[in-house]
Amino acid sequence: MTQLRIGLLGAARISDLALVAPALDAGHRLVAVAARDPERARKWADERQVERVVPSYADLVNDPEVDVVYNPLPNSLHAPWNIAAIEAGKHLLSEKPFASNAVEAAIVRDVAAGRDQVVFEGFHYRYHPIFDRLLQVSTDGTIGSLTHLQVTMSMPAPADDDLRWSWPLAGGALMDLGCYTIHVIRSVAERLGGTPELIAAGTVERAGRPQIDQSAHLDFLLPGGVPAVADVSMDGPWEFSIKAVGARGSATIGNFVNVHHDDRLTLRTAEGEQVEHFGLRSTYHYQMDALGAAVIDGQPFPTGADDAIANMQMIDACYLAAGLRPRQGGAAPLTGGNEQRSTAGGTS
Repeated sequence: MTQLRIGLLGAARISDLALVAPALDAGHRLVAVAARDPERARKWADERQVERVVPSYADLVNDPEVDVVYNPLPNSLHAPWNIAAIEAGKHLLSEKPFASNAVEAAIVRDVAAGRDQVVFEGFHYRYHPIFDRLLQVSTDGTIGSLTHLQVTMSMPAPADDDLRWSWPLAGGALMDLGCYTIHVIRSVAERLGGTPELIAAGTVERAGRPQIDQSAHLDFLLPGGVPAVADVSMDGPWEFSIKAVGARGSATIGNFVNVHHDDRLTLRTAEGEQVEHFGLRSTYHYQMDALGAAVIDGQPFPTGADDAIANMQMIDACYLAAGLRPRQGGAAPLTGGNEQRSTAGGTS
């Protein structure tokens, strides 16, 4: 295989940035899409060089011309359709979060166990050189011994009918933005030789939406007792930043998920301020490189099923520590032909 043949579950908003452009730029084929509204799906497909529309999600995952299934469906449908794709023998690129909770994530992993398929969670930021550089300078002495890590993700509030405010669809700030912040903190902890310890978690519920977190503040300890803080809000200004502070300086990425808008990493040390640029190629393009290398060449990658379980375990722990319930969901495969009850909005 030298070219991926990709099928898309739903005509999600995020697909243009996360899948369509990177796949076409890499020379892969967008073989098929399935969505709730066939007419809308045909127009959507024509505009994006998707070769054809199939009647249902079940048809998509069982399509013999599809090698890789991309799942950007609402959070509650990640695990069921991840399972269906794996059972159909497909490689999988799942949007994050991988499942509604850690139990579901483990079910997906167990279904994939022993199969020769790539199961890839789409933490695209992890594949960009700017994040590798942050890991390097945070742990090699460039800014001295790490003393504090801050990860902030904030965005203006979505509309009231947005799926991210929906309990049945496994919504909430920790699921949408918080999964990134937790993954960043876990990645830095791994570079330091261990895992983070959750110290405290607090959330603010969305007015009129019981159990749905609008914002969260999370406190962790990294290996060596280094504090790490995650601040998440779905009702604030735009900010997607990481700041690592050391005994002799700091390193900051201003927009770690949209490096194609801001490619700067700023180092501040006793020698002064240095701004490093990494180019405007998107994190999703680097992720597509990694997915292709994994499927075509068998190359390893850091965001597989075991990593997904660990991230979901931490999300669940944060909800419980904050006095909220982990998200619900049912991980039984959905094999029927009509998925009209679902939504195909998708988030990043």
